[in-house]
Order: sequence, then structure tokens, then C-alpha cells
Amino acid sequence: MAVTPPAARREPALSGQIVVVLGGSAGIGLETARLARAEGAEIILTGRNPDRLAHAAAELGALSSTAFDATDPAALDGFFTGLTGPVDHIMITAGRPYYGTLAGMDVEQARRSFDEHMWLPIDVARRAPRAVRPGGSLLFMGGTGARRPAPGLVVAAMGTAALPAMTANLALELAPIRVNLIAAGFVDTPLSAELLGDLLDERRERLRATLPIRRVVEPADVAALAVHLMANTALTGATYDIDGGQQLVPAG
Repeated sequence: MAVTPPAARREPALSGQIVVVLGGSAGIGLETARLARAEGAEIILTGRNPDRLAHAAAELGALSSTAFDATDPAALDGFFTGLTGPVDHIMITAGRPYYGTLAGMDVEQARRSFDEHMWLPIDVARRAPRAVRPGGSLLFMGGTGARRPAPGLVVAAMGTAALPAMTANLALELAPIRVNLIAAGFVDTPLSAELLGDLLDERRERLRATLPIRRVVEPADVAALAVHLMANTALTGATYDIDGGQQLVPAG
């Protein structure tokens, strides 16, 4: 009788590494931290909400957690100064998109969104040579939705257009630290629920009916891509779309 050999045990993809997630107390950041932990990494979490952050850190057995506003340069400096040694990967998921027409624009919120999505990656990149091991990575989050012009997307479109170019340039300037960008479409997160409110279920149903994958993209989908980008040391300077084929569907 033939004997089936046991399956080879796979080494965890991030064994012995340290992953920092800025904005890691909920949504995509938390799900990425969970998967990175399962893949053998030690986790350092940050977030604005101390209670939510403490809960996430306890769940993951985080190496440390710090509650602060990452767009505050002094607070960001304090965080990086407080690191006890180099880390392997930094992922930025902090921030929220801003949608609004010019006529109804909340300028303060629009500027904050710009700071979160444009200046925060630059501020982290400036500190990366002293904080990230050679061959480690920075991982930014962007979006795909504003690639199609529409009223109310002017602020979001700036980040959508600029982040891929910023990522490619930083990959050259920071080498051998790697720099990559995840551009997501709709992801079913607590933030999406907050932004859409009563329209959330309608959006989910429409996407399930129209997306080529016939389901909604979940935080775990994005986390799987994020951990792959951390682990695969041949990847740098590129933008990786994850939208379930949303860009392939005619607008309407």
C-alpha cells in the first residue's frame, strides 16, 4: 500500500521580524497585524483611540502600542525615538478619505486628509533609514476609486494620482529599503460603514452583483496582499491594485 508522505511544514513568512502598523487598531491595519502575527512577526501598533488600541494590542500580544496622532510631527518623532531598535516593516493605514465638492468643501477636513495620505508617508519615509533594517519595507495604502473623475473626488484624486509616483521615487531614494503601495477599491471595513451609513447594504449588494469576483473585498484580502509584499523581497516601487475587478465594471 502506498504511503502518502506528510505535507512539508511551511516556515512562517515573517518569522522573527518586527512589523509596525500605524493605524493598526481597526480595519485593514488590525487585520494585517493579525496575519503578520500569525506569520511569526512581533507587532508594534499605533492608533488615535487609546481604548480601541489597547484592546487590539492585548488581542495580538503586541510588543508595544502607542496612542497618538501620526500627523503630529512631534508625536511621530517621539514614537520613532522610542523604538528600542530597528524594525523590518512599517505599514501606514492611518487616515480616512475626504469626499466633497468645491462648493461644500470642509477645508480643515480636506487638509487633514491630505496630510494623512500625502505628508504622513513622506514624514515616515524621512525617518525610515534610521528605523528600518536594509531589505525591510514601507507599505502605503491608497485607493482606486478616484481614478474615474466625478464631482466630490478632487481631494481623493490628488492622492490617487500622486501616491504611485511618490512610491516609485521613494523606492529608489530609500533603497535597499523597499517601498510599495496598495491601492484598494471598496473594502468592507468599519470606516466604510461609518462613511456610507444607511447606504452600506445597498453598496454591498451592488458590488456583489457587479464585481467579477461576485463578492465584496474584505480586510483579510488586503492583509494577505500586505503580508506578501512584506515577505517578498523582490518587490519594490510598485502599486498593487486590490478591488475585486471594480475598475473593469462600467460606471453607472
